[in-house]
Formats: sequence, structure tokens, C-alpha cells
Amino acid sequence: MTTIGFVGLGAMGGRVTKRLLDAGHTVIGYNRTRAKAQWLLDAGMRWGESPRAVSEAADITFSMVTDTEALKAVIGGPDGILAGLRTDKIYVDMSTVSPSMSREIAAQVALIGARMLDAPISGSVITLEQGKLSMMVGGEPSVFERAKLVLLDIAPTVNYVGENGQAVLMKIAVNLNLQVQFTALCEGLLLAQKGGIPRQTALKVLLDSVIASPSLQYRAPFILEEPNDVWFDVNMMQKDMVLALDMGRRLNVPLPTVAVSNEFLTAARAMGLAGHDFFITYKVLAKMAGLDE
Repeated sequence: MTTIGFVGLGAMGGRVTKRLLDAGHTVIGYNRTRAKAQWLLDAGMRWGESPRAVSEAADITFSMVTDTEALKAVIGGPDGILAGLRTDKIYVDMSTVSPSMSREIAAQVALIGARMLDAPISGSVITLEQGKLSMMVGGEPSVFERAKLVLLDIAPTVNYVGENGQAVLMKIAVNLNLQVQFTALCEGLLLAQKGGIPRQTALKVLLDSVIASPSLQYRAPFILEEPNDVWFDVNMMQKDMVLALDMGRRLNVPLPTVAVSNEFLTAARAMGLAGHDFFITYKVLAKMAGLDE
């Protein structure tokens, strides 16, 4: 078994770490707030006092953080991940950031003599716990082959998509669909509601129909009952939509449904709902439709 480092033990990162522990790996973890990692320490994870301590001790170091600034905070400086890397070690970033930034970090890693993969996952807390995640990977093919068995311990479906930065581009292409699909679901649901069909009935019919993707199946029920734990809040979803719009401009790809769907996230923030799961788009649209939700 490989000695693995993991930096960023939030809702998804913590559960990925637990999968690696369950697979028999030695895992050394770091999180900005240690108390949130106590359940993993109880499960056998070793603690690293800094991101550098983690990458120094591990053969493969993973990171999964919320955004660009958080990633810069854990990789840079004397206590960052880069400071602990050595020749032939592998660094795998699972965060969703811009492809250009991912490539810049990969170049810094290569100067050390180590190698980097970008390997974001597609799925939710539910699909992770069910063992149904999918992963996309960018980087050198030989490095991917070296890390592949560990990656398969995280996700049963692992797709190599190309050079460094290509996997995060693919993740952005996946994630833009989440908000666009959910916006369309809300529009159909509200149309049925205002036409006199009870919300619960209309939602069941929609989820029993051909439109019901896996992401809608697990998130749409939040419309009826908001979850206690936020999986993917408005700010995180909007970060990915803005990344998509930026890549659309760079690559000359029009993204009209992304642009429109993104505005409902801005409206949610204006209504003080930024800390809610992005399903809260439903309440924004309901208010616009004159429904008291």
C-alpha cells in the first residue's frame, strides 16, 4: 500500500480520505481546522502539522480545496506542499480551478523533479459514499499509470483526458451542466405548480421522466426539504460557472445558458442565500414567479 498525503479534509476531501483508509493505505492528513478531521484521526489517519509535513512524508500527495486562493495557501510558502515535494514524488490536485493555474503549478512541481496530475471528481457526497464517483485526470501518461491504482481506490471510473490542465477543463464542462439542468428543472416545476399541480406531485413526475439525470435525482428532493449539511453552496457553484464563462471567452465558445443560469446565483447571493446549497435557485425563481416559498 502507498503512503498517501491528503490536504483539505472538507465534506468531499474527508470522505475521499476515508475511502483511502478503508482501502488499506497509510494516510497523513492536514486541514486548516484540525477539529473537523477528528473523525478521520479516530479512523486511523495520521496528522500532518502542515501541508509541507504531509508532502514530505507521502509518496503521493492529494489536495482538495475550495478555490484558487485556498489552493495557493496550501501549496506555497515554506510550509506549503511544494516545499515538501522531492524527485519522483507525485502531487495530485483535485480542486476545481482554472486550467492555466493548474498548468502553472504543474510546471513548478516539475522544476522540483516531482510530477503533478489534476484529477477532479464528479459526484456528490451521496455518490461518493455509494462508491459511484467518476474521475478525470490530466498530466503525463506515465505519471497517470503510476498513480492509477490509487485513483481507482477513490473512484471506480477514471478517465485520462490529456495533458496537465485538461482534467480541470473537463470538470468545468461537467459542472456548468449542474446549474443549467437544475435551472431548467425549476422552470418546469414552477410552470406545473402555477398551473395547479401540487409541487410534490410535479417533482415526482419530473424525476420519473426522461429528464432525470443522476445529479437531479439526488439534489431535486432538497426543494421539498432542505438538507442539514450544505454540499455545494451558491458561492462554490458560481465560482465554477464563472470559470466556465471565462473559458468560453478564451476558446470562443458561446455559453448562453451558462450566462443566464449564473444570474440566478447572483440573485441568490443578493437575497442573502449564498451559504445555502445551490438548489436554492428554486426559491429565487419561485419568488420571481410570485410564489411564496
